[in-house]
Amino acid sequence: MNARMVSILQHLLAADAPVKSDYLAKLIQVTSRTIRSDIRELDEFLSKHGAAIEPVRSRGYELKITDNRSFRALLQQLFLSGEPDDPGSPGYRQLYLIKRLLLADHYVKLEDLADELYISKSTVQNDFKEVKQTLQGYGITIDKRPNYGVKLKGDEVQLRFCLSEFIVSRSEEQGGTLHAALRIVTPHEMTLICGIVLEQTQKYEVTLSDIAFSNLSIHIAIACKRIRDGNQVAMLSTEIGDLRGTDEFRAAEHIVGLIEKELQLSFPEDEIAYIAMHLAGNKWFVGIEGQQIEDMGPEKLLDWNIYELGKEMLAEIDRDLNLNISRDMELLIGICLHLKPALNRVKYGMNIRNPMLEHVKSNYSLAFQAGVIGAKLVESKLNIAIPEAEMGYLAIHIGAAIERQRMNTRPKRCLVVCTSGVGSARLLKYKLQSTFGSSLEVAGTTEYYKLQQVPLHDIDFVVSTIPIQLPLSVPVVVVQTLLGGSDMDKIGSLLAGEAEFDFHYIREELVFLRQNFTTKEEVISFLGQKIYAEGLIRSAEGFIGLVLEREQAAPTAYGNLVAVPHPIIPQSNQTVWAVCTLQQPIEWGDKPVQFICLLSIERNGKEPPSKMYNHLMELVDNSDIVQQMLKCETYEEFSRIIVKYKLY
Repeated sequence: MNARMVSILQHLLAADAPVKSDYLAKLIQVTSRTIRSDIRELDEFLSKHGAAIEPVRSRGYELKITDNRSFRALLQQLFLSGEPDDPGSPGYRQLYLIKRLLLADHYVKLEDLADELYISKSTVQNDFKEVKQTLQGYGITIDKRPNYGVKLKGDEVQLRFCLSEFIVSRSEEQGGTLHAALRIVTPHEMTLICGIVLEQTQKYEVTLSDIAFSNLSIHIAIACKRIRDGNQVAMLSTEIGDLRGTDEFRAAEHIVGLIEKELQLSFPEDEIAYIAMHLAGNKWFVGIEGQQIEDMGPEKLLDWNIYELGKEMLAEIDRDLNLNISRDMELLIGICLHLKPALNRVKYGMNIRNPMLEHVKSNYSLAFQAGVIGAKLVESKLNIAIPEAEMGYLAIHIGAAIERQRMNTRPKRCLVVCTSGVGSARLLKYKLQSTFGSSLEVAGTTEYYKLQQVPLHDIDFVVSTIPIQLPLSVPVVVVQTLLGGSDMDKIGSLLAGEAEFDFHYIREELVFLRQNFTTKEEVISFLGQKIYAEGLIRSAEGFIGLVLEREQAAPTAYGNLVAVPHPIIPQSNQTVWAVCTLQQPIEWGDKPVQFICLLSIERNGKEPPSKMYNHLMELVDNSDIVQQMLKCETYEEFSRIIVKYKLY
């Protein structure tokens, strides 16, 4: 299987309906003819592994599984290994070349690499273009010397992080992280290192997560290999000074002393500081049992500066998104406990992978937006750059707080207004109580003429059997005395915190179909100008700048040809969608995009109902809806799809 076939299989697995070849062609950025050829070859391959690709007339292709066990084994081989398994593929060769050079302690000739891979020297030279680009992301270059060959060159700390990423971390999805480290040291040495780390962390009552324990052991193993090869880290004296005297440095000294004795190695002070840096980059609590953390106050558990920074971050998120999370002490402690090691990782340039990042961006977009806002505040306060992976971890904490908030919400209280007598009013009251149980408290009943005398300060909404003309401070739901099914739906929406989703989020004046833009900057600028022309924002330039700033922090392409850009801080005087479809996909970060929905949230207002975000996620996830919208040429066609799928 080539990389295109793997991608086709992934899209068919994710689709709920048949997928057309032209849609797959846009996603993978090849011709429909190439896709059809790949599908024929893929179908032949899958027939040996318990599955088939079947054409559905006028609708496209769908995946049929005939043998679950055989097909599941194939998926594990393809997607759980984390590495290309086809020795003939460019991806496999490029990964091999990176690993080979990372483990080499001398120059390697291109001819030797070509012989090892059974390919020509010119193919190796071509693969090196991608290898060079990949390594640049780690600040590593390829040093070429005539008659000697090639060797990696870069800061020693970055080289070690790269070793961790490519030699070890790519096995972690299978739980084989420590086993993969055996490529760096012998099994006996790895066992010794793990034993020493475990013994010392227990001795000093340091609590490390499984992942943190694994990472620390691996980086010590990498340090051992690099020291043997004559390579040592060179840390700034100020960095060593910052670490010297800390609990992490003292723990690192004891760990290194035992390793030096067992492995006959000599660790200079820079290497001790390097290990202390890794301890500082993980969540660890001296003398605190895991179950005690929740019972401790923030003043005992947290560094005061981190505590204040965490409070400012949550306050900033509340100002911009009105999530009501700034007083959530559990969230504050969680954020602060994450911030301390995260800031150490940023300070020392430590790379971190976030395997949940794409899932968080796609399924918890509001929480991710909050994470971006929080990270931007930290950047402005400390003059540092927060990576997208760290923003994703912040979003996980915030998403948990949002879900907890929904669980802990008090029952809604309603007042019943009924004009047909006490008996009818009681019938209505008991019907509401029996239907909605503990989620709804009926505060009382009243006649219409007495309504103005009833205080509404602790009432969430009014249920009335007649229309109410009086201006009230709470919503009114007009129902039949015997409560029909549609009445129940209205009340259920209010209990879920969902106001009716008004169609005014989507305006005909802000829907632009089959446009010819070629860059995301052109699209964002165009839509920003149109929103300004509708009088919804104060400044087109300022709005566009904030949207581009958000894109720079983390691209908003979510896959499925969809992007949902938005300003990093709400700017408009009401919440709207500005929609643009393109005739051809364009590059948006690392994904092709053809459907753009610029989301502009009302400033200084309440957060839009969760239902609106659910509709956006339906667009992101449903390839069938996206395909239909991309074909629309008029607003009437577009609005029919909105109505058909109830995206309003």
